[in-house]
Amino acid sequence: MFENMKWLNEPSCWENGGDSLTLETTAATDFWRETHYGFTRDSGHFLYREVDGNYEVAVTLSGNFTSLYDQAGLMIRSDERTWLKAGVEYNDGTLQLSTVITNGTSDWSLSPLATNHDRITLKLTRQGNAIHVQHLERHGLAERWTSLRLGYLPLNTMCQVGLMACSPERGGLHVGFSDFSIRPSAGIQLHPWD
Repeated sequence: MFENMKWLNEPSCWENGGDSLTLETTAATDFWRETHYGFTRDSGHFLYREVDGNYEVAVTLSGNFTSLYDQAGLMIRSDERTWLKAGVEYNDGTLQLSTVITNGTSDWSLSPLATNHDRITLKLTRQGNAIHVQHLERHGLAERWTSLRLGYLPLNTMCQVGLMACSPERGGLHVGFSDFSIRPSAGIQLHPWD
């Protein structure tokens, strides 16, 4: 599942379990460019594979998200100035769904995480310069993909795609990733239930 992948900012503690991956973040790790805070950080942990064209990437994750800005999820990256990260982030005293699109400078959007916090499944679909961010909502046995964001990002044809984790305010965030996949895109489906 994690074959032929490389680290940007490899954590000191991580383990590949074959069908799962666990890691512990280093202190003061983050991905951010300038907006509001006035600083640039490119120190987050990112395990990636280079992927060409259009694709969808998905993962299920869990972690001990307890400190401000603790975060983990998926990332698509052309370079240090052009990337998207989407996942969960601890903010305002609770775990939230988070997306940051960086095209020279970063933006940030949050959405309350209404469902089970123990197992979070996310999907990004890249179609040209459009990226669709989705979250799998679980209610008992029922599951449904919900849209979080449709964003524009002028990416290279070949990008780095994979798993991201950061803890800007501390070290020691433990994150587990499973069900990681990268597949060719079938296109962006904004209203699959209509």
